[in-house]
Amino acid sequence: MLVLPSELTHRQAKACLSMLLQGLRAHRDPRVVVDATGLKAFDSSALAVLLECRREALASGKSFSVQGLPTALRGMAGLYGVGILITPAA
Repeated sequence: MLVLPSELTHRQAKACLSMLLQGLRAHRDPRVVVDATGLKAFDSSALAVLLECRREALASGKSFSVQGLPTALRGMAGLYGVGILITPAA
């Protein structure tokens, strides 16, 4: 499981994405789950990071889902029309 930090804003986005992609490449399971439970401070950059991670996972033939997505970030995803792309983990 890949884990998001407690803060993911524009300032942390590049480093966070790099960390997630590195983890994704090492991840052997065909299901990639990102744990967003600890995410407390974020902006739209968090969506960009999740969408890029999703794109990379799907390009690698893996599924992608997010566990514990904060309600406000889920609302933001809906507002931007990408909510359907951020699949909640089962």
